[in-house]
Amino acid sequence: MQKTKLCLALPCAMLFGGVLQAQDILWEKSYGGKHSDYLFDAQPTPDYGFILAGSSLSKKTGNKTDDGNGDLDYFLWKMDEKGELDWQKSFGGSGADLLQSVRLTRDGGFILAGTSDSPKGDYKKDEGFGKEDFWIIKLNARGGEQWQRTIGGSGQELLQSVVPTSDGGYLIAGTSSSAKSAKLTAGQPDPFGKSEAGFGNLDYWAVKLDSEGKIEWQKTYGGIYADQLRSAVQMRDGGYLLGGSSNSPESGNKSEKCYGMSDYWVIKLDQKGELKWQKAYGGDGDDQLQALLQTKDNNFLLAGSSSSATTGNKNASNGKGTDFWLLKIDPSGEILWQKTYDIGQTDLLTSIEENRDGSLLLGGHAQSEKHVTNKKDREGINDYIAIKIDEKGEEQWTQTVGSNGEDILRKVIETRDGGYILAGTSMGAPSRDRYSGQGRNDFWVVKLKDKRKKEEKKNPIEAYPNPTLHYTNVLVGYEFQKGTATVYDLSGRQLQHFEITDRTVPVDLGGMPEGIYIIEIRTNIQNDSVKVVKASNKQ
Repeated sequence: MQKTKLCLALPCAMLFGGVLQAQDILWEKSYGGKHSDYLFDAQPTPDYGFILAGSSLSKKTGNKTDDGNGDLDYFLWKMDEKGELDWQKSFGGSGADLLQSVRLTRDGGFILAGTSDSPKGDYKKDEGFGKEDFWIIKLNARGGEQWQRTIGGSGQELLQSVVPTSDGGYLIAGTSSSAKSAKLTAGQPDPFGKSEAGFGNLDYWAVKLDSEGKIEWQKTYGGIYADQLRSAVQMRDGGYLLGGSSNSPESGNKSEKCYGMSDYWVIKLDQKGELKWQKAYGGDGDDQLQALLQTKDNNFLLAGSSSSATTGNKNASNGKGTDFWLLKIDPSGEILWQKTYDIGQTDLLTSIEENRDGSLLLGGHAQSEKHVTNKKDREGINDYIAIKIDEKGEEQWTQTVGSNGEDILRKVIETRDGGYILAGTSMGAPSRDRYSGQGRNDFWVVKLKDKRKKEEKKNPIEAYPNPTLHYTNVLVGYEFQKGTATVYDLSGRQLQHFEITDRTVPVDLGGMPEGIYIIEIRTNIQNDSVKVVKASNKQ
């Protein structure tokens, strides 16, 4: 395949030619206070916007509107398609709270998942179990807290991924160094403690929750050394795929040998968490899996980075140093194809998304071999990298954006309007592609426009989710100054009426019986209505 080398001294438009033409940057924004704000996840939202998740040390400075509660706090920003703030929230205790993952839920709300070492306090409602614990918070569509759970053992838990499941519950997945809960060992109840002993230094730990955050089952998988889970997905058959990296030999309940310093290690579970198969993929070096994806053809992509040569079961060669390494496997774990992508000296792939047209978007950061600024050579500067590939892994275009400092890309996503969001943390001063800045480390978001995509016309009004159990969000597809929202039943009886100024209008149907409701939106521009089904709470 064609290799792409990074040369940061040149403008982005000059880096790539032909099929690898750079994309337009629509805008870039920095979010945070004057201290440090670290972004870990981003998700598109149905209103053409997106939500950003991470942690913050900043007080109420910059464009941060909340002082926070302790050390690092969960930090959540809901944005519109132009990168303007809809709302922001902070959650935390007196210790360090790291928000690693956010997902939309089927009731139109959000599930937040991360790690906390905070004790019980005003905002943290449960005591911890040991060092860091899993900390889960369920929010409604307005960002209001519905419930929270602290789950863990006596050691350290590092949560990486939360997956809303088809039954209305959640799979939370990460890494644990804890033994079995002391209460459970003594025969006492411990509804949110760790129920299984570990196998080594660090193990995969997956916990299945119901819709209210109660544990249905939990499973531990690992060998005698370090097994670090970083991604999980629910498969279309109802089971789960867990992925991360392992340096353990055949030991514990790991049956796969280790090829080198560390390998991709993937585990297939059924709906109850029982092991169906496991596979290791790697060469003689360090192979770090970061993201999993089930594709539309029911196969799977394993995305990460590799410093291995063509050894073990790795047959795609590297350039210099560490490269992006992407594998496609079938439902039984057999390799269909694999590719490497060489951009700079050290290339770390962190994110993969399947676009609506079946193409794929890879995201990560690349460390340059040399960066020239003010006639001084600076080595080891990271920049954002986005690569669009076809379904066979061939490059369609590559985009590089960066400041004069460290830019760590965590997530690439396709927004509903067909644009691409590159979201991460920037530690550089405004320069080159970055013109904004708030503090020492900021959330930094760049929106790209894919030149090959046609503009899609927005619906004047729609509702999501629909059907709904509680909230629905009425999405207005045009700009307006003022308006009203009115909810009617099918007999024409008015049930709710309120003024609106935003294009996303949360409507609470939670206290109403099952049935069909009509929501009418009247603005200074036009009038529209949409039917919404209020569904049963029965799953």
